[in-house]
Amino acid sequence: MTKTLTNSDLAQFTGTEQLYRHGLVRHIVYTDGARHVAQAGEAYWLLDKIACAQLEPHIAREEFQLWTLTVNQDLSAELVCTDGNGVTLTSEKISFTDFPLPVIKLYVVNNTILVPSEY
Repeated sequence: MTKTLTNSDLAQFTGTEQLYRHGLVRHIVYTDGARHVAQAGEAYWLLDKIACAQLEPHIAREEFQLWTLTVNQDLSAELVCTDGNGVTLTSEKISFTDFPLPVIKLYVVNNTILVPSEY
């Protein structure tokens, strides 16, 4: 399957018609935009990482979280979570990813994963 995720696709999400419950962390839901990231970018692993991080008390207590995945030219990446004000809550080096965008940002607000245009 060819990955079809583009930034212009993401800009079209300005709300959600449905919320999807995460399969592993049942109190976390995600929007149509986040689902599109997972499907078109073949990145359910990204939703899994964000949802599982919500099991860490110091992350879960933050009502607003900004998650940024930055993909390097060598296809390594870094996933960073901040409180939206520049305070890093967690970060992780990823040795390889074929995620199709060089950078993507996702928010977590009140146990909901969403793309910024849905906020």
